[in-house]
Amino acid sequence: MKIGFCICGSFCTHKKALKTMRALSKKYEIVPVLSEHAAQTDTRFGTHDALISEVTKICGREPVMTIEGAEPLGPIEPLDMLVICPCTGNTLAKIASGISDTSVTLAAKATVRADRPVLVALCSNDALGANLKNTGVLLNRKNFYFVPMYMDDKEKKPHSLVCDFSALGKCIQAAMRGKQINPVFFEK
Repeated sequence: MKIGFCICGSFCTHKKALKTMRALSKKYEIVPVLSEHAAQTDTRFGTHDALISEVTKICGREPVMTIEGAEPLGPIEPLDMLVICPCTGNTLAKIASGISDTSVTLAAKATVRADRPVLVALCSNDALGANLKNTGVLLNRKNFYFVPMYMDDKEKKPHSLVCDFSALGKCIQAAMRGKQINPVFFEK
């Protein structure tokens, strides 16, 4: 099975995303896709060069990092499914609104256009704020599935949710069968 694995700019979760990508690469062919922000931004969590190097090492191929590179992932080089891990609130909002102006959002559009599943592993500080409606929109749209998520810090970040990275494998299997793992929101 060929899985597109997108990494967005939720930089504090990149370490967990890379661990998940590494585990999945032992079982599936992974086509890596980096958002423009993930591919170009250095943060206290690491440099963009280190991220690109690690993704290339894990997947055995360079990541897609442009709109032009993502466009073939639908009709020309179809994926069996797309995983967006981590998915930021910004990317979630764009996808829910039908905006495909980044490598990740176009990869999602191309995958859905090919009638294949998109699994969203949301990690966002405003997931329970302005972005909650976007989760609802995509939960009701064909071919979109979510990795279950929880509040990572109820006191300091009351609108923040983080996906359960450990559930990604079973969520991939469920999404391929057209099923959403429930509950979508849980208390950790």
